[in-house]
Amino acid sequence: MRAPPQTETSQGIEVNKAELIAHIAQHADIPKAVATRALEATLDAIQTTLKADGTVSLSGFGTFYVNDRAERIGRNPGTGLALKIAKAKVPKFRPGKALKDALN
Repeated sequence: MRAPPQTETSQGIEVNKAELIAHIAQHADIPKAVATRALEATLDAIQTTLKADGTVSLSGFGTFYVNDRAERIGRNPGTGLALKIAKAKVPKFRPGKALKDALN
């Protein structure tokens, strides 16, 4: 399996959305327009589920979920003044065993 085209950055290799779509189109033997719609639909389904405080589990790959981050006190690095940081919902990803094993 050939890797998608990629860009090398100071932090490693980076694959952007267009490169991912090209990879999907090539390996699924479908037009890029269809691959684009498939990727957009997948991302939309993940986002919609997370907005409803759900989880998305992709067997072998991992699980996307929402975590609640509590309100906390932070500091302005420029002035040193304390400021309140509001609570927030943040998306998280927990890799599955197969993904972990593929990297090691």
